[in-house]
Amino acid sequence: MLLRWGQLSIRMFQALEEIDLQDWRQPAATDSTEAVQALEAGSVLFFPRLAFQLSEAERAYLTPSVLAKSKNVSFNPATGKASGTSLTGEAQEGLARMMSRFSESAKELIEGLVPVYRGRIGLGRTSFRPAEIAGRASSWRKNDTLLHIDAFPSTPTRGNRILRLFCNVNPDGKPRVWRVGEPFERVAEKFAPTLRRPAWGSSALLQLFGVTKSRRTEYDHLMLQLHDEMKQDTRYQTEVSQTECRFPSGSAWAVFVDSVSHAALSGQHQLEQTFYLPLPAMHEESMSPLRILERRLGRKLA
Repeated sequence: MLLRWGQLSIRMFQALEEIDLQDWRQPAATDSTEAVQALEAGSVLFFPRLAFQLSEAERAYLTPSVLAKSKNVSFNPATGKASGTSLTGEAQEGLARMMSRFSESAKELIEGLVPVYRGRIGLGRTSFRPAEIAGRASSWRKNDTLLHIDAFPSTPTRGNRILRLFCNVNPDGKPRVWRVGEPFERVAEKFAPTLRRPAWGSSALLQLFGVTKSRRTEYDHLMLQLHDEMKQDTRYQTEVSQTECRFPSGSAWAVFVDSVSHAALSGQHQLEQTFYLPLPAMHEESMSPLRILERRLGRKLA
């Protein structure tokens, strides 16, 4: 929903924005302006009929036994290699081909749906998550069933956006169940006053010793704190306004995970593609977490 005041258009927050697509290669009929405004305002773009079809051979990979010790298989589109899997030889290559095909379809969908991002969005890693989320043992920091925003300890984004496209390929028809929390502006309002500046010289040391792949900005430092503060605050987890979203098998959804508070409660067999979007490529840069935190704290963060 759009509210107009003079020349300014403001999209009212809603957790899901449903888009009826069935073809990964033909999203052009969708209103791209509406789609990008919803996405950047913090809604989840939900495609209830956008299934990713698997061949009979690929269905054999829908088992937790394909995992090694990690919770997901990771595919690097730049190298064409899959890691984190127990498979070897032809089976590993077949899994990599399936994930590569998904990666290509995801990129084609996003660039077709949001033309303003075309040629400017960076392709990150592809993940396959064949294990059930519910009941999985983990530390509180790695517990994805708690509301959080995404921030990467080893890979600073320096303010660039983290966009992900997910697809539920569960062969038994089970949904992927999420909770979506309040808009990032409200998250920042609550937690920003408690966030601490990084220690002087810490970013250079982290890069020097290989803890981070590039220099961590103050923005990256604060986002990591925000991720942890949200997960540790048990009262916030139970009392904050949140919406349950059930993504059925055969559906897909896209969301900026660095600004949309989310938690994955249950589900098994999911494909996901990560994209990185430079801040200037956004339709409305002021909606980014970097600009929101800068306005609230009154200083440059990256």
